[in-house]
Amino acid sequence: ELAGEIEAVGKDVTRFKSGDQVFGATAMKLGAYAEYVCLPENYVLALKPDDVSYEEASTLAVGGIHALHFLRKGNVKSGERILIYGAGGCIGTYAVQLAKLLGAEVTTVDSASKLDMLSDIGADHVIDYAEEDFSNNGIRYVIFDVVGKSSYSRSLYSLQANGRYLLANVGLSVILRGLWTSRFGDKKVIFALANLNSEDLVYLSDLLVAGKIKSVIDRCYPLAQAADAHSYIESGCKQGYVVLTVA
Repeated sequence: ELAGEIEAVGKDVTRFKSGDQVFGATAMKLGAYAEYVCLPENYVLALKPDDVSYEEASTLAVGGIHALHFLRKGNVKSGERILIYGAGGCIGTYAVQLAKLLGAEVTTVDSASKLDMLSDIGADHVIDYAEEDFSNNGIRYVIFDVVGKSSYSRSLYSLQANGRYLLANVGLSVILRGLWTSRFGDKKVIFALANLNSEDLVYLSDLLVAGKIKSVIDRCYPLAQAADAHSYIESGCKQGYVVLTVA
């Protein structure tokens, strides 16, 4: 994910021009830990709104689009209960806010240090995974596991009738179990990754400008301290995003 100003364009480029402020993703090219990045104009890029900072815009492309993708695939509707497991990270913080915009009642599961933040961005109920097993509360949900750490069997038990179990981080064994469950039961396991696209970038940035969602940024580090940023992320304390900045 990245955000910055276009330094130069190729002679056949028509979509952007030098000086445009843009944001987006390099997808499988990676390489966004850099002062300069070279991308084709048809990549996942959009013009950055003036009211959005580079730091805020840089968080939308992967976390925002994946959150949007899974909520759409799960057909989450107004009045439904959705439980978001691992809600305190990149995808989860956007999923909470987008689910609220859809009119869902949102329950989040994460570590105790992130619960206040999750309440602040709209979660109706917060659960500390170390203190409470959500599958014991008798409530049925649509379940969105962002981190791939929920119990498969207990999650299926906690799905509502014709429920959907959305998985953003999934291994082969769960994929096979999910295919079996979806084919032979009345509950669906959904794990298809998002197709990153510029249209969703624009949609999300419009929501950001309108104040309907916000980017949750825990810390910013200069590019030279990228290793320190990773150390902090690996501590498990990160809330939302950590952003690298370039002077």
